[in-house]
Amino acid sequence: PPRRRRPPPPTMRLVLRAATLAAMIGAASPFSVRTPTFARSAARAAVAASSARVETDLATSAAASVASPASHHRPYSSSALSMASSDGGESAADKKRPFKTWTFDSPCTAMEWNEVTSASLTVAAEFDADGADLVIVGVTAPAKDEDEDKEEEEDEKDENDEEDKEEEPPVLTGKAAELDDALGGALSDLMSENSKAFKNGAKAGSVTPTLRVAVPGSKAKRYILLGLGAEGKDLEDGDLTKIGKVLASKCNAEKKVKTCAVFLPPKIVPDSSTLADVSSAFYAALYSDNRYRTGAKVKKLVEDLETVTIVPEGGVEDADAASASVAAGRNLAAGIFLTKDIVNAPHNVLNSESLAETAERIAAESGGRITATILGKEECEERGMGAYLGVARGSETDPRFIHLTYKPEGEIKKKVGVIGKGLLFDTGGYNIKTSMMVLMKFDCGGAAAVLGAARAVGALAPEGVEAHFIVAACENMINQKAMVPSDILTASNGKTIEVDNTDAEGRLTLADALVYADKELGCESIIELSTLTGACMVSLGKQIAGVWTSDDDLAKQLESVSKDTGDKSWRMPLAKEYNDQLESKIADIKNCGTRYGGAITAALFLENFVSKKKPFAHIDIAGPVWSDKSGATGFGARMVTEWVSRQGREEEEEKSED
Repeated sequence: PPRRRRPPPPTMRLVLRAATLAAMIGAASPFSVRTPTFARSAARAAVAASSARVETDLATSAAASVASPASHHRPYSSSALSMASSDGGESAADKKRPFKTWTFDSPCTAMEWNEVTSASLTVAAEFDADGADLVIVGVTAPAKDEDEDKEEEEDEKDENDEEDKEEEPPVLTGKAAELDDALGGALSDLMSENSKAFKNGAKAGSVTPTLRVAVPGSKAKRYILLGLGAEGKDLEDGDLTKIGKVLASKCNAEKKVKTCAVFLPPKIVPDSSTLADVSSAFYAALYSDNRYRTGAKVKKLVEDLETVTIVPEGGVEDADAASASVAAGRNLAAGIFLTKDIVNAPHNVLNSESLAETAERIAAESGGRITATILGKEECEERGMGAYLGVARGSETDPRFIHLTYKPEGEIKKKVGVIGKGLLFDTGGYNIKTSMMVLMKFDCGGAAAVLGAARAVGALAPEGVEAHFIVAACENMINQKAMVPSDILTASNGKTIEVDNTDAEGRLTLADALVYADKELGCESIIELSTLTGACMVSLGKQIAGVWTSDDDLAKQLESVSKDTGDKSWRMPLAKEYNDQLESKIADIKNCGTRYGGAITAALFLENFVSKKKPFAHIDIAGPVWSDKSGATGFGARMVTEWVSRQGREEEEEKSED
C-alpha cells in the first residue's frame, strides 16, 4: 500500500512588540552585563517600528528556533525580559548582580574592596564597667620560678597526671579583684570551674567561657577572663596579636553587644607599639569577604558593635599618642584587608586593568603622599621589557606595569624598592599545570602584599624614606601569541633568556621589574615578594616564607621585621654552584634549572637583574599566602610595611651609633 504522507510540523505564532524584541536582543547573558552593539541595533529597530506589531511564524523544529547572539549560553527568561531597560541604561536585573564582573566582550575594569569595620577601638584611663554590654578582664597567673615552669611543662606532656594534679586556687588582683568583689566572687568561681584549661591565665590569649550576670531592670551583663601569661614574665612574640584576635573573636561571638570594655593589668604597658599591635590584630581579624556572596550567605561580623574601650590599669600618660597608635593599627589592618581582597578575587574580576585601577585608588586616597604611574604596552616596549611582555602576550588584557611612589615630608634619607609578583592567574602556559590550577588566582600574592603595604604606608606616613612599590601585572595564559618553550626573550638589561618552561613565568616578569627599580629609579635597597616556587613550600611548609639574599645586613633587617610582625620567614642558602643549572646552549641564561634546588635556582636567576653590590632580597611567600581553611591570609603586608617604615629610622640609628 502507498505510504501515508506525514503532516507538516505544527507551527506556533509568536507576536512580539518591537520594544520587547529590543529587550531580548539587549538582555544580559550569564557572562554579559550588556552587549552595547546589539542593544543599539535593537533600539534603532524599536524606533523605526515604533509600536508596530511584528508577527513571526516560528517552526518548532530546532532549525527554525529563535537564536539571539548570546542564546547559546542560556535561554532568556520572562523575568529577564521584563526587567530589561528600554532606554539602554542599567536594568533592574543588572542592579541585582552581586558584583561587577566581565562582559562577554570586555574584561572587568575594577575590583571592589572590603572595608574595615566602623566599630571604634579607643583607650581610656577610666571606664565604668556597668556601662558596657561585654566586659573582658585581663588576668595574669602568679609568678613562678624556672623549676616550677619546667615541672609544669613536664606535667602538660604527661596526660595521665592531669586528673591527679591539684587545681590551682584562683588569684585575682587589681581591677579584676575589684570586679570580683562587686560580683560576689563570681569571677573567682569562673576561674575555679575552668582551672585545668585556663590555669589562672598562664597562657596569653586563653579565655574562660562567658559569665552572664542578670541585672534587674536591664539586660544581662557578660564577663570573660582573658589570660595574659605569668606575672613578671615578658610577653612572647605574637602574644599581642593573639590578644587582639581574641578581643575581635569574642566581640563577634557575643551577639547584640554594642559596647565592650577591656581591663588590662599593669603587665600590658599601653605604649605606642603595644596599642598598634593589638589594634591591627583586632581590626584585621574582623575581615569577611562578602563581595561575592548574596542573601543568607553574607557573613557579617560584629554587626551591633559600636565601641571597644581598652582601659589600662596603670592609666594613660598621653591620650593623643594612644589614639594615634590605635589609628595606626587600623591603617595597617586596612592594608591587610586589601592584600586579602586581591588574593581572594577571582580572575574574571581581577586582571591587569582592574589591578591598575586598584593602584590608582591607593594613590587617590593617600592624601597626595603616593603618586601612581601606570606603564602600558608601548611604554614597556620602549624600555625593552621583553621578558615581562613575553609573558603578557598570553593575557586577555594589555600589560599594566604599576609603579606607586611614596614620598615623605621633609628630608629623604633612603630610597627603597619593593616589588611584587603580579600574575593574576597562572595556567602554566603551554607547560600547563597538572595540579593546583584552582588556586592559581593566588599567584598575585606578592603584588597583593606590596599594594596592601603601599596603602598602609600612605596612611602611616613614615619619615625619611622614599618607597617605590612595583608590580608587572599580567596573566600566564594560552593563546596564539603566548610564548612557548624554547622561545628566546630579551630583558630590559639586555640579557637573553631561553624559556625552558613556560610555568616558570613569574621570574620573567620580575626580571624587568627589578631592572626598572635598580636602573631607572636608582633604589638603594630592593626587596621582592613572590609566590614563586612549590619547592619553597616543600622546604618550609605553608606558614614560613623563604628569604634569599647575599647581603647580611639586609638579612638581619628582614629577620627582625619578621619576628616583630609575626610574618614568619627563614633565610635560605644561595648556593652559587647551582648557577650551572641555568646555563643555556643558545642564550645568556635559562629561566629554570632542574627539579632539585628549584627555589635556590629561582633566586639565582633573579640576581642577574640587580646590580651585584646592591642589597637585594628575594622572599618566596608561596606557602603562607593562602590557607585552605580561610583563603587569603594577608601575609607579607605587615612585613613590607614595617620594613619600609624602619628604613628612615635606621639611618638615624646608624648616625647616632657613629
